[in-house]
Parts: sequence; structure tokens; C-alpha cells
Amino acid sequence: MLYATVGARRQALIRTTGYDLGIFEQAVKAYAQLRAPVAPLRGDGFNLLGDHFHPVLVVLAPLYRIAPSPYTLLFAQAALLALAVVPLARRARQALGRRAAHVVAFAYGLSWGIASAVAFDFHEVCFAVPLVSFALEALALRRWRAAVAWAAPLLLVKEDLGLTLAAIGGYIAWKGRRRLGLATAAAGLLGSALEFKVLMPFFSPAGTYAHAANLEPAHGSLLATLAFAPLDAVRPEVKATTLVLVFAPAALIALRSPLAWLAVPTLGWRMLSQNAFHWGTSFHYTAVLMPVVLAAMTDALAPYRRSGDTLGRRHVRASLATTAAVTLVLIPSFPLAQLVHRSTWRSTAHIAAARDLLRRIPDGATVAASNRLAPQLTSRADVVLFPTYPVHWRLYDTGAPVPPPSAQWIVYDRVPAESWPYPPGHWPYPRERQEAELVKAEQAYGYRVVAQRDGITLLRR
Repeated sequence: MLYATVGARRQALIRTTGYDLGIFEQAVKAYAQLRAPVAPLRGDGFNLLGDHFHPVLVVLAPLYRIAPSPYTLLFAQAALLALAVVPLARRARQALGRRAAHVVAFAYGLSWGIASAVAFDFHEVCFAVPLVSFALEALALRRWRAAVAWAAPLLLVKEDLGLTLAAIGGYIAWKGRRRLGLATAAAGLLGSALEFKVLMPFFSPAGTYAHAANLEPAHGSLLATLAFAPLDAVRPEVKATTLVLVFAPAALIALRSPLAWLAVPTLGWRMLSQNAFHWGTSFHYTAVLMPVVLAAMTDALAPYRRSGDTLGRRHVRASLATTAAVTLVLIPSFPLAQLVHRSTWRSTAHIAAARDLLRRIPDGATVAASNRLAPQLTSRADVVLFPTYPVHWRLYDTGAPVPPPSAQWIVYDRVPAESWPYPPGHWPYPRERQEAELVKAEQAYGYRVVAQRDGITLLRR
């Protein structure tokens, strides 16, 4: 309920975004209509499988067919993230007892990694979190085939998760069945390579991997980049802070367990990425690590519980108490705290103005909308971003000339958006550039102002 409430309130308060809730809704909507997952917000004719490889989204199509709304995606995400607590708590109860299960469930449920994911729209990683959680339970119980069965679908969730599958295979080869583990590791590596090198370029209208700029060697060559990788993983300071906070929900105890190694693939690509958004604690990038951290903590504490001696039991109790305390301390700094803010439960004149103007846009219209307004329209209109972004499908090029809008309607919000999780100000272009494009639309492209209220302008051609 917490997760669903956060997502629903953010949508109701116009705090969700076209990038990414609108994009994912367009893809799921296309699946529900038995079409390829083309997302106009991502670019004209852009098949979203060319952006990230996530065919798993097709399972949401029947739900969206029944309830065509962005809330369908938000509620599905909430349910999937909540499901992941089941194997974590079940394993903790088996290994550490009933009270420990409550602590683990508490630490996962209120963890900052999950909170950040819930509060930033919808993302395919919500499917990975329960899959990883069930796979970790199977690994702890040495049910190797079950672990592979749970982990294998990660290849259908996102292209980098094949590396996590490979890490799980490596763990199985080390701790259990060598041939099964090596085969799983190979499948993970080959699967990710196929997705990066073949499938995504095939689906992308640009014919290339859309995020290749994030993977460029930081020091000119691959060899030099690998040599500097240990240092680059902790600098600038935000990276070191994130690394500490990832393991903080388990009071760093997880680092004693070999299961913690399963976090390395995700942490590795994030810390070595050239995209600064990947380094910090905002967005959804840490969600898949929360089950790893808490499963590893349970694994690290299990021997102390099994020892039966008083000192070992005290250590377990102290560790669990620390975990609960750290979880509580971190809550106010992350998005679940929004639930106790008055602003979360109150509408504003600006929201009322936005809803009034959006109601004037007919169903089925083509609309160019500001990032925050886009997901208010995607279920009933064909929506692109205003001003046009990206240009020629290039996400990381904001300096190119902006093509004129082609939509029937433009709805633009000049009021600065709530900053989290984006930096303060307008996105993807500076406010001055966006307003210049708005003036150009009226003076050069034939749009006329239909209405203006509270900083929101509605135009039609």
C-alpha cells in the first residue's frame, strides 16, 4: 500500500514525468493493442526495445487492456516490489527466527533503494527485484536449478541484468554444481552481449545502441579505463557515498557474505558509467540491489545463530537492531517520507489549472507536452515532448537545433518542476530555450493560444 500510495499521489500531483512513466505507458499501450512497443515520446517511430531490452513489459498488456491508465503501471510496480519481501522474510525466518524475519521485511520495505524507485515513475526493473529475491532464497537453500529458473528471466527485463545472471551462475559454480553454474554464467554473458550488440541496434531506428556514450572509456582506452577502475568507482565523492548507502540498510553486515558479490555487476556499470545520474541515490538504479544486500545479511548472520552460543545470539540481535535503526534514520532523507508531508495530500491552484487546460484537449489528439504534463495525457492522446526531444533519437545531444513541433496541440508549463529526482529547473532544455521555442511556435509555426492559466499555456494549430 505504501508503494502504491506514493506512486498514485505523485501522478495525481503532476510529479510524474514523460521520461519515464509516459514512455513506458506508450510501450505497454502498444503491446495491449498488439503493436510493436513504439514510444513517440522517445522519438518518432522509436521502438522502445531499441532503447532498453525489456520484452517482459508485454505481461502488463492484459492489465492495461482492462484499465488503460498510468496508474495500472504504478500499481503493478508496487505489487512486484512488495512481492520481493516474501522470499527475503521467509529465508530470514528459517535462518534467524521470526523476529529477524520482521526486521528484514521492515528493512527491505522501507529501504531507500526501493523508495527511490517507487517515487520515480515506472521502470522495468520492478520485474527484476522479485526475480532476484526468489533466486537469492534458492541460492541460500542450495536449490541450484530453482535459482537458475528464477534468474534466467532477467535476460528479458533489461540488457545489463545478464551480468547479474552470470554472477549467479558463478556463485553456483563456486558453491554447488559446477557445470550448471558455468552454463548459467555463459548464458548471462552471451545474452547481454546479444542484446547490446545485435537486438537493441536492430530495433533502434538509429541502428546503434542508444546509450553507448555512457560506456565510452573514461581514460581514452579500455586498458587505461580498467587500470583506473578501482579509483573511478569511488570518485567523485557521490560514488563513495552511494556505495556506503547501498549496504547501509544491512548495517554493512552483508559484506561478510559471498552473496554480496551479486551486487558487483550493477554497482560496477553504475560507478564506471559516464552518466552522472547513475552515480547517486536518486532514481531506480538501486532497487535491484536491496534484495541482494538483505539476503547477504541473513546469510552472514546465519552461522552465529546456528552456533547456539550466547555470544553468537547476542551478535545476531545487535546486528538486527542496528539494521532496524539505520533503516529508520534513513527514511526522512528519501521519498517515503513524502507520505507525511502535507503537500502530498493537498492539491494546488497550479494543479487545478493544469487539469482544466488538459481537459480541453480531445481524446486521440496529437500533443506536444512539457515533461511533467506528458503522463497526464498518454493514455488518451498521442504525446511527444515539447520542445522536440530527442532530436534524431539522440538522447545525449541537447545542443542540436530543435525541429518545429508537428502536433495539433502544445501544452507548456513554465513553472519550475519539483526538483526531485531531476536537478532544479526545466528538463530537457533550459527554461529560456523552451520559452523561445514556445514563442517560435506561435509566431512562425502557426499555433495560436487557446488558454493560459497559472503559467501553463495551451496552443492549437
